[in-house]
Amino acid sequence: MLGDRESALVTALIREFYSNSSGIGARATEHREFGFGDFERKIRYRHYSFTNEKALKDYLVRNAPPFVSASAAEYQKPDARPMENKKWIGEELLFDIDASDLKLKCRSEHDGSWVCHKCLNGAKEETVKLIEDFLIPDFGMSEEEISVNFSGNRGYHIHVHNKDMFKLDGDARKGIVNYITGNGIELTSFFPTMGRRGVRLEGPKPTDYGWGGKLANGVIKALGNGTSGLMELGIDKKSAELLVRKSAEIRLGISTGNWDKINIPRKAEFWGNVLKGIAITQSDAIDKNVSTDIYHLIRLPGTIHGDTGLVSKTLKSVKSLGDFNPMNEAIAFDDKKTKVKTAVVPKFNMCHTDFGPYSNQLVELPRYVAVYLILKRFAILAV
Repeated sequence: MLGDRESALVTALIREFYSNSSGIGARATEHREFGFGDFERKIRYRHYSFTNEKALKDYLVRNAPPFVSASAAEYQKPDARPMENKKWIGEELLFDIDASDLKLKCRSEHDGSWVCHKCLNGAKEETVKLIEDFLIPDFGMSEEEISVNFSGNRGYHIHVHNKDMFKLDGDARKGIVNYITGNGIELTSFFPTMGRRGVRLEGPKPTDYGWGGKLANGVIKALGNGTSGLMELGIDKKSAELLVRKSAEIRLGISTGNWDKINIPRKAEFWGNVLKGIAITQSDAIDKNVSTDIYHLIRLPGTIHGDTGLVSKTLKSVKSLGDFNPMNEAIAFDDKKTKVKTAVVPKFNMCHTDFGPYSNQLVELPRYVAVYLILKRFAILAV
């Protein structure tokens, strides 16, 4: 539970932020359903609608909700109940990449609610992979049809604004998710001569479309990572060293579809790990609730995230994702000095400045840092 003093401070800051903000709103605001949360639940109330951005902003200033979410779908009657009475028009294709779902090594190195720079970089890399390896080449999306915004906490939301995707039902969206996550991929279908004695093992080439080309390039990339990289894919050390010694010959063979030189034990484990490395990592819960649920609400771009005090910031372009650092560029509050008592806090960086580590101590911090720690439940206001 957030304390009364902390809640009062953050609520006042959120109200001030919305009073001074402009351009908060979704595309076609009047057709969206909105939901609002408090400091304990991200969506406490839903089925709200607003006629325009001004009406939405007036609500945000009056109520200063810690969380603001909006439907990816558009409706004729967005505030109607039950859901079928809203009269669904269509929906953006939506993806949520969250560091907590990526099984990153750093997740075992710190508290589960903490977000380190490795978490953020891992989420960014997965977001880039989704866009550059799947949405653009395999689904024909243009960069102009894709918008990316920092979630405000651990990752990124990807919105696809494409008229052909807009009318897809839940089953069709599930098919897209299955494709990008590699669910149901039959690896043997890419190797037509597998198991046939005396016949060259034919397989995909790096230039092949879709998953065939991805698998070929995935193995070439693994070879480039050396012995340790191959061992991470389930290959024993001796076999990995042999493959590395023959890497030039193997690359040449794969480039022509000749896979005879890939002779390794535990093939099923190897290919399964190659597949995992290429596919987009999303948990079952995310697949169901974000990409395939046509009634899902997602953080409204430009609003405050009630677990961090950071802005759910929309990036200028897909290309700008590479240099984007949310701990510098999604800051919502000022740097007024604020005294807090911390729990055990690892070293971190905000606004190009290092803070911590702290260990159950009184410390004076810029307000945006103090609020971040308070909302993460790593600090309270000093008495």
